[in-house]
Amino acid sequence: MSSITSKIETTEFTDPNLEILFSEDLIRERVGELGRQIAADHAGEDLVLVGVLKGSCVFLADLMRAIDLPLSIDFMAVSSYKDGTKSSGDVEILKDLSNPIRGKCVIVVEDIVDTGLTLSRLLEILGSRGAKSIRLATLLDKPEPRIKKELSIDYTGFVVPNRFVVGYGLDAAGRYRNLPFVAVVKDPDKI
Repeated sequence: MSSITSKIETTEFTDPNLEILFSEDLIRERVGELGRQIAADHAGEDLVLVGVLKGSCVFLADLMRAIDLPLSIDFMAVSSYKDGTKSSGDVEILKDLSNPIRGKCVIVVEDIVDTGLTLSRLLEILGSRGAKSIRLATLLDKPEPRIKKELSIDYTGFVVPNRFVVGYGLDAAGRYRNLPFVAVVKDPDKI
C-alpha cells in the first residue's frame, strides 16, 4: 500500500494598488471574539443570522462557525443604488428571507456600514416582521460618511477610515471578494 502525499501550495496575492489594513490572522481572531460575545448574549434563544448579500457571505460563514449555539441563517439582497453610485435610501428587496423571523432573535450581518441609509431602512423592514429582537453585526464600521447617526451597531469587527476597502467579501466591481484580508485601495481609479 503506497502513501499519498499532497502538497498544498499557497500563493500570495500581490497588487501594488492594495495596502493590507487587517490581516487574515487579525480578522480570524476578531471574528472569534465576536462569536463568543454573541454566544454569551444569546444563550438559550432562537437565533437567526441574516446575511446581507453579497458582501457579508465571507464574514457570515466565519462568524456562524464562531458562535457556539444552535442557530439558523437566512439571506437578503437589497439595493438602494438607483443610479449605481449613490444610495437613495429607498430600499428595493431583490431577495427576501426564506423563513419568518417572528419571535426570533435576529442578527443582521453586514460586511461594512458606511452611510447607514440602506441598512436603516432594512432594519425598519425587518422590525415590522415581529422579531423578538434585531441586532446588527458588521465586520467594518466606517463612521465618517454616516448620514444615519442614530444607527446602532451591536457587534463591530473593526472601525475603518473613510477609504475604499476590498477583500474578505468586499468588492470593487465584483472583484477582490476572495482576498483573505481587508485592504485599502490606494488609487480607486486604477481598479
